[in-house]
Amino acid sequence: MDLQGNMGEEESGSERGVQPGQDEPVNLLNQQHPSEATRLELPGVPPGPLQISAESASSPSVEGSGLLSLPWEMVARIASHLPAQCVISVLPQVCHALGNVGRDSTAWQLRARRLTGSKSTFPLGPREDFDWPTACLEMEQLITCWAGQDEWSVRQAPEADSDGRREPQQHREVGHADEKEDGAGGVDEVDVGVAALELVFGQEEVREVALDGENGDRQLDRGEELPARAGEQRQEALEEGEVLEAVEGADGLHHELADPPGVADDYGQVAMEVEREGERPPSPCLPGAMERLSLPSGHIAEVDTVLLVGGEGAVCVSGSRDRNVNLWDLRQGSRGTLVRTLGSQGLFSTHQGWVWSLAARGPLLASGSFDSTVRLWDLEAGGAERGLIRTKAAVLCLACPSDDVLLVGTYDKKVCIYDTRDAGHLVKSLRLHSNAVHCLTADDQYIISASEDKTVVVYDRRAGKPLQKVRLRSYLKSISYSGSELWAGDKRGMLHTFSMQMGVLKPVSQLDVGHTSLVTGLHKSPGALYTSSLDRTLKVHLPCAPPRTLCTVRHQAGVNALSVDAGVLAVALGDLCVVWRARK
Repeated sequence: MDLQGNMGEEESGSERGVQPGQDEPVNLLNQQHPSEATRLELPGVPPGPLQISAESASSPSVEGSGLLSLPWEMVARIASHLPAQCVISVLPQVCHALGNVGRDSTAWQLRARRLTGSKSTFPLGPREDFDWPTACLEMEQLITCWAGQDEWSVRQAPEADSDGRREPQQHREVGHADEKEDGAGGVDEVDVGVAALELVFGQEEVREVALDGENGDRQLDRGEELPARAGEQRQEALEEGEVLEAVEGADGLHHELADPPGVADDYGQVAMEVEREGERPPSPCLPGAMERLSLPSGHIAEVDTVLLVGGEGAVCVSGSRDRNVNLWDLRQGSRGTLVRTLGSQGLFSTHQGWVWSLAARGPLLASGSFDSTVRLWDLEAGGAERGLIRTKAAVLCLACPSDDVLLVGTYDKKVCIYDTRDAGHLVKSLRLHSNAVHCLTADDQYIISASEDKTVVVYDRRAGKPLQKVRLRSYLKSISYSGSELWAGDKRGMLHTFSMQMGVLKPVSQLDVGHTSLVTGLHKSPGALYTSSLDRTLKVHLPCAPPRTLCTVRHQAGVNALSVDAGVLAVALGDLCVVWRARK
């Protein structure tokens, strides 16, 4: 394989889709930021798809001099101390022999084990065809960008206090969204996880820096031991066996599944195992590698859904209870710019009800509302309306598995399949659940839906029939499906992991990451895990079992949703949208 050639293709591929914007209408997806060429590598997504063989490489030529004259094992050991980005992008340009280092699957697995810890399980799904280089790259970038955010956030607190945010709203409407918490976001409290400190500093010292949400006083707790993260509030429920699940297969039989021992109970026991050596060095991530942006006030009510689009996290879409959908350009200005509020002629707002869900695929953007409609928008045409879909009940969730397919989950227990090429023509309506459908995900063959009836259903689009139903103790509100792994968050604050192979959804584990209320948002990629909850926290983890929490951001209001794109993180917080991105 020509490694030089592949590198050229990867670089050119990362530039595709970044073309100069059209004059009229404005293309919201294909505008290039002036500093794009020098943009910092972002966590969560590598520069391009990595097509690296898992086969072990042959040894470098012993006839070489210097580094290449060393035994292959020693070369591989030296390379293991280089950043994953260097092994993937730089070494192949030096010579073919060093490029072979990046093709050694065993070396990548050892690197991943070092990052997650020897007592952690990673990955949780099948190991066959797992993208080890991408996972290691994402984990290293996540650690670099999120460890140390506590100190930076403390220094930025006065500035955040004076940015002109409005007071929390007191009015609360009654509807399907009775679990959402109102209130605007104030100064964030940030806790850096023990795993991050161990990985960055390599010593057994725990420091927690927090801001009091009421009076802004700074509180420092130094050198305290980390309490067990199982959580006393949840311990009684765990002892009473609430973690049992039942799986109903295609044969209609039910099987009880006990939670794997130690997964939900031993959280927090994996990080404090290295001896303290000397004083703590200065944090390599300060000033903060991530900058926090509060988008200018564009909504007058609670923001319930947020979505990053454009492939570079360049455009943020927000949907609110004020019935509007706003488009924000994150490339313009220091805090982003409101491009427009979507709508059509004759309408005073985007929808006639709360905007509850968003989904996108390429230039297509779909917004779902409590007014029982889904509106389609063309981002390449500046947000022009592309079509209208009328359903028979409130739209609670959307998914776009392909350019021409839109999945809609509604309050009347249905999953509907629409063809977006034919103005939202209804292809099929499925009755898979006995209660409202809260979340959807899909690939080319399977649709996975979760409902308030506490079930998860796998539907085969090609065969046209449901394959499996998994029954849980609590219903799921957020879901993320990548590769052969499915992660989901439930009403109690627990995470559920599943392995997906050949249409069979196999429960793997339940995980306690410290959330104490409904998990409203979840994003999982090979090497990154983000979660948000109505308990007012946003957490960043390494996706192992148990997850290793790098950072916890505490807000003054429940976090209603999150979206991640190219390492940029956006959250819906009260009537605000808050964006975290790599500092330039």
